[in-house]
Amino acid sequence: MRRRWTTVLLALAAIAALACEEGGGAIGDPDPTPRGDLPSSMAALGDSITSGFGACLTLIACTRHSWSTGESLQVNSHYRRLRKANKAIDDKAYNYSVPGARVSGLQAQANKAVRAKVEYVTVLIGANDVCRDRVENMTPVDDFRQDLDKALGTLKKGLPKARVLVVSIPDLNRLWEIGHTEARAVRAWSNGICPALLANPTSTAGPDASRRSAVGKRVDAYNSQLAAACKAYGSRCEYDKGAAHKVKFTLDMVNRLDWFHPDSDGQKKLAEVTYPGQFQS
Repeated sequence: MRRRWTTVLLALAAIAALACEEGGGAIGDPDPTPRGDLPSSMAALGDSITSGFGACLTLIACTRHSWSTGESLQVNSHYRRLRKANKAIDDKAYNYSVPGARVSGLQAQANKAVRAKVEYVTVLIGANDVCRDRVENMTPVDDFRQDLDKALGTLKKGLPKARVLVVSIPDLNRLWEIGHTEARAVRAWSNGICPALLANPTSTAGPDASRRSAVGKRVDAYNSQLAAACKAYGSRCEYDKGAAHKVKFTLDMVNRLDWFHPDSDGQKKLAEVTYPGQFQS
């Protein structure tokens, strides 16, 4: 009889643990009071970072691990955070990001967000404008701003009441700093990953150092334009104040295939530092 009761108790403990993992309280607890000030739909625009590329143990998009719209418990995305307080957003998170996208392709994604009539849009773009075959081929800053303004203009005209979050480009140079002595990363980067930054990663010769410095300066310039464009947009746009760029990520936060894109831990960190203060209770 004692063994039977032990089995029952263990089963009940397992059920309670699963309930907690899913974010609910104990069985029978009421749902939290819905917050009407939170968006009931959202869309993610951007590139491979937002698509969760490489975050699911293979080099393809894995949107369930996206910092923005992902459903994974491991990441606790903006979508999951919003859904916890506003059930109306359930199944209304759309990820229109495209691996490899540059800012010139952002307007096409913005059009999709407008057609979906969403109430919240996240934007993270620019890494691919830097990651060209040569420094000379990086997107000029003026062109970057022009294409960015077009995309944001589409959102403002088509979704005048939507809230927009513009996220800074992560510190790509830090990736070289922490990874150029890791043999596995060096081998992966030799396959042509972000050549403007990661070509000849073990070299500290003057030309290579200058090339990396140019990449860092271009990222800073793009981030300045992201902040300025969001400010020009008006009160419905919020810039992350460089939060994503300031993350001192480690190699444990990038996947072990290309040693470049965030893994689930990296995506989790992006979700944490960029979640808008206005949404927090």
